[in-house]
Amino acid sequence: MQQEIQALERNGTWSLVPLPPGKVPIGCKWVYKLKYKADDTLERYKARLVVNGFTQQVGIDYEETFSPVVKIVTVRLVLAIASMKNWPLYHMDVDNAFLQGDL
Repeated sequence: MQQEIQALERNGTWSLVPLPPGKVPIGCKWVYKLKYKADDTLERYKARLVVNGFTQQVGIDYEETFSPVVKIVTVRLVLAIASMKNWPLYHMDVDNAFLQGDL
């Protein structure tokens, strides 16, 4: 949890501000997950702070949404092309990947 908070602070993705009068804060919770290596041994513990977005209201709490999620069809297409062209494939895990660049 501490690493997640430090990453959020380091990337400047949030700041603590006073709540406007008459507004109710949107709740959040910690989600925990275990990451395993290929041989099923424990690699690390992961913690993520997520907002209870189901309480948000359009036009009040947000104007638009965007979630950079790739479709499985796209992944399969890229893998197929890489296979046909004999391109090398690499895998990496990036902490807070969505914070690392402009979309």
